[in-house]
Amino acid sequence: MRVAEQIQTILTDRFAPTILEIEDVSHHHAHHAGAPAGGESHFELTIQAEALSEMSRIQAHRAINQALADLLRGPIHALQIKIVK
Repeated sequence: MRVAEQIQTILTDRFAPTILEIEDVSHHHAHHAGAPAGGESHFELTIQAEALSEMSRIQAHRAINQALADLLRGPIHALQIKIVK
């Protein structure tokens, strides 16, 4: 399963988002030191979910990072998060 699909599955299961957009932007970082040859390391994420709506922005980012902790230790090098309220 590709990394973006894993992100989608985890966040859908955890937060039941009404908006979930995941973009692999690894190509912007190609040839940087430590960038994997196949990409799938840098992502931009836009999410809207009732479960996140009552949280502060910091709390919501922490909740997302916690949900994706295993991937953040592994293939994900950078994750930009935009939360839609």
